[in-house]
Amino acid sequence: MSLRSEIAPQMKVAEERYPIVLKAVLGYTDFCDEYGDDDLIEYKRVEEELHQLTGKDMSRYDLWEYWEGEGAEVLSFRIALPDPLVVKDISRQEITEIVTILKVLDVSEEIEGTTFKQQFKWYLSDYYYSFLKLNCPKYSNKFFMRNKNKLGEYFEYSIEDTVNELMKK
Repeated sequence: MSLRSEIAPQMKVAEERYPIVLKAVLGYTDFCDEYGDDDLIEYKRVEEELHQLTGKDMSRYDLWEYWEGEGAEVLSFRIALPDPLVVKDISRQEITEIVTILKVLDVSEEIEGTTFKQQFKWYLSDYYYSFLKLNCPKYSNKFFMRNKNKLGEYFEYSIEDTVNELMKK
């Protein structure tokens, strides 16, 4: 099944924005290397530029020390990718597909590819978690983690159990 356009990550938009965002992130690093930015004037300018491009609250991202995280490329992708939308008529099948994407890592797939989508598909989990949090009132991180029952035994919610919990009103 393929997710509807209002549910699926907007990879084409991200691909269009990506080079602009990456240039801004790397440009800020170059600026700091050459001139410093103790007063954060340039940081605020770059933050505003990226906010104007994406409409996102840039305080969620660390333009200063991205190298300690996943690197400039992944940070730029995360900034360039539009946030998920509220979808009123999401189906059980669509929730199941998203939960499956999050719970089943297909290691048989090639990790790196040549297309933009292939290059960044492993970094879409934040998007899907945000989508579920936004669209499923019963969302909880525990559905995607190891849990302990009353007897002290560890368990994980199955895909079906997770979908059932997320679909509760």
